[in-house]
Amino acid sequence: MNLTDLFSQLLAPFVKPIFRIRSTCIYVIFVGFLCGFPMGAHVTAQLYERKQLTKNEAEYLLSFCNNIGPVYFVSFALPVMGIKNTPLALLGMYGIPLLYGLILRYTSYAGKISGKESKKDKYLSEISLLEALDESVISALSGITKLGGYMIIFNLLYIFPQLLLGNRATCFLGCLFEITGGLQILKNELPILSLSMLTFGGLSCLAQTYGMIKDTNLSIYHYILHKLILTFFSFVYYFFVVL
Repeated sequence: MNLTDLFSQLLAPFVKPIFRIRSTCIYVIFVGFLCGFPMGAHVTAQLYERKQLTKNEAEYLLSFCNNIGPVYFVSFALPVMGIKNTPLALLGMYGIPLLYGLILRYTSYAGKISGKESKKDKYLSEISLLEALDESVISALSGITKLGGYMIIFNLLYIFPQLLLGNRATCFLGCLFEITGGLQILKNELPILSLSMLTFGGLSCLAQTYGMIKDTNLSIYHYILHKLILTFFSFVYYFFVVL
């Protein structure tokens, strides 16, 4: 219903002076950091298709705005790993992507993104409230079904190497295939590995992200590259920080 700009105005005074981006981009950052995989990629692709984001803006946001949700991280991931130093864990999980996005803004994307607001090509919807509600329900059900389907498929894929090599030898593969199932296998073993894989998201989240952007010309390979870089920085951070 074209409410993204209105919503973003609440955060604009804090985010805009730092990142120098338009209000629509601020909305993507908010959703990408608070709503979990693959919502960052979903809203980026959606707004890009509606011409509310340029390609450079969409690629920039996709590089750091598709993360696990903080509620999932604090209420499930950290207790499973037995980590009690929540502030330091949160700083690594969300501070590193934010800092990475800030660095990219003033390096790779310094001359590619304009922070000036423009009404050109703005997506205007004439949809009614009831139509919007109906579409929202259908979209949510579709997203939940995809999420569940990918989780089941990638958990099943992990069974084969587990049967061939044994549980202990392949326990790290659980996080690589599907992060939730992998955390339940590893528990409090190798927390540095688990935290690093949470940054990456696992192959399941990668497939979900691809499903969100496959109808656009946004590159999944660039997304993977940025995720690998962020995963490396997360590993270094958690290696030196005692949790």
